[in-house]
Amino acid sequence: MMAAQFTLTSSAFKPDAPIPVEFTCDGPDRSPALAWNGAPAGTKAFALISDDPDAPAGTWVHWVIYNLPVSVTLLPEAVPTSETVPSLGGALQGKNDFRKIGYGGPCPPPGKPHHYHFTLYALDAALPLKAGATKAEVQRAMQGHILGTAVIVGTYQRRPR
Repeated sequence: MMAAQFTLTSSAFKPDAPIPVEFTCDGPDRSPALAWNGAPAGTKAFALISDDPDAPAGTWVHWVIYNLPVSVTLLPEAVPTSETVPSLGGALQGKNDFRKIGYGGPCPPPGKPHHYHFTLYALDAALPLKAGATKAEVQRAMQGHILGTAVIVGTYQRRPR
């Protein structure tokens, strides 16, 4: 019997397809709904990092959320931009590159479409971090604890006004 594949999906956009405007800075800037299944055996917590490797100044971090309990298998649309999210089992949110806590949607300069990677990490332990950690701090804390990853990529392109 094969192990279930660890997958991440969104009801807001299909893989490699455009992210709707309501999840960007050109709209209400709500986080999109994400759901996953097939987490590896031994998973105790999840962490999600969303970033844009196409940003002019290098990879731009849009969302860092971690210590999602294994019982959580979806992020609803419009996760509150608070340090702790009680409705998600007390998950913690980190700082994005907009210098804010929680989700900050796509906001690229006009031009080519950018690719937004939502990467979910299945971990064998919760991370010993306080709320407000950066992507780099979360990545350091995850070292040696990643059991699997699942990714969905969406695109967004701003038109010149």
